[in-house]
Amino acid sequence: MTEESQVIAAPEPTNAPGRAEMPVEGRAGADTVSGSNGFISWGSRSDVGLVRGHNEDSFFLRAPLFVVSDGMGGHAAGEVASSIAVDTIGERAPATADDVLLGAAVEAANQAVIKGAEDGIGKPGMGCTATAILIEKNKMAVAHVGDSRAYVLHHGTLVRVTHDHSYVEELVDSGQITADEARTHPSRSIITRALGSDPDMYADHFSLEVNTGDRIILCSDGLSSMISDSEIESVAVSSATPQQAADNLVSAALTAGGADNVTVIVVDVLNDGVADEIRRRLVRRAAMITSAVAGVLIAALLVTAAFVRSEWYLAENGGTVAIYRGIKGDILGIPLSELVGTSAVKVSDLPSSVQDQLEQGIRVNGEEAALATIDSYHRQIDEEAVRAAQVAEGAKSDGQPGAEESGAAEDADQSDQDAAEASPTEGQAGDAQTNGGE
Repeated sequence: MTEESQVIAAPEPTNAPGRAEMPVEGRAGADTVSGSNGFISWGSRSDVGLVRGHNEDSFFLRAPLFVVSDGMGGHAAGEVASSIAVDTIGERAPATADDVLLGAAVEAANQAVIKGAEDGIGKPGMGCTATAILIEKNKMAVAHVGDSRAYVLHHGTLVRVTHDHSYVEELVDSGQITADEARTHPSRSIITRALGSDPDMYADHFSLEVNTGDRIILCSDGLSSMISDSEIESVAVSSATPQQAADNLVSAALTAGGADNVTVIVVDVLNDGVADEIRRRLVRRAAMITSAVAGVLIAALLVTAAFVRSEWYLAENGGTVAIYRGIKGDILGIPLSELVGTSAVKVSDLPSSVQDQLEQGIRVNGEEAALATIDSYHRQIDEEAVRAAQVAEGAKSDGQPGAEESGAAEDADQSDQDAAEASPTEGQAGDAQTNGGE
């Protein structure tokens, strides 16, 4: 058996025990759509229920846009209104999570439903609800009219983010009934705001933050009127995938009686983009720091190069005095100076103090100062030669060896002193000084 044949595919996640009491697969008129991309994963299911003869719900999925609409007005009217609504919202929705523009798309759908009735498409008085979301990284835009709902399951806790536009919701808000009582209230089907009746209708719209791991649920009231929010939470938490969650929620509604059409869309946030943005910021910051450091280094090198190019000094080259540009020494084996010119002045003809200075390098202020210093060395050597010849000639003519030797010694001492005085100083030879070989 090869190693490849031993690899076993990971099993598909399964439902938690006790869920999906009523099977939903293969039911007549059911509609499901699922999919995923790198940021979100989604699943959906719409079912006619167990009482109604036709399905007036419509839904729209074009990631990252998701819409649920519950039609009102009876056969050949409610489903027409909801279909017009979701199609119009799909056409007019923005490309980004802008809740103002998404709300405008819902309001445009209201006008489209009204016009449809006027044009004989559907029936007069038809209407629908609409709940739409658009997810962009960690931002979700919401636009809403009617009693279809949007929930967010965050860290296992379900939060309803939309507010029903219904008579019973007003009773709940005023404290006259509880949310559980609203699900069975005789007036629960009375909608106070919907698409298709009022040309001046406006949509609720807002934006909120979603994070990786969050699960968003859109549903018609066929779900929320049949099971409580706590049960919706329980089913959503125990379902492994968005499609399983949609199937299980529809099944729970059918098990509870299925008195209405039920439509559910479930969206999981796989990647909210926050980590990617942090990485991009770190990369940009590192690039900026690297560029800044490189800029400082380049500037330092340019300043150093300019300084090196401005320096001149005299030093020995092959036994003679030579002119160098730069600084005596090297960095990592790279010399910091270049030979500019040589001379005929022998270092050995110069006083010992000057020879010591040349060994370290005598700094001068430019090439002209270097040439002037070399000329002074020439003059010193020539003058010394003339003086030595005169002393020798005088001693020979006097015939006094002792005096010759004494005079020669005195002249030699005087010559050393004159040469030392004639060597470049700060005032006389262009500020010549010993370069420490840095």
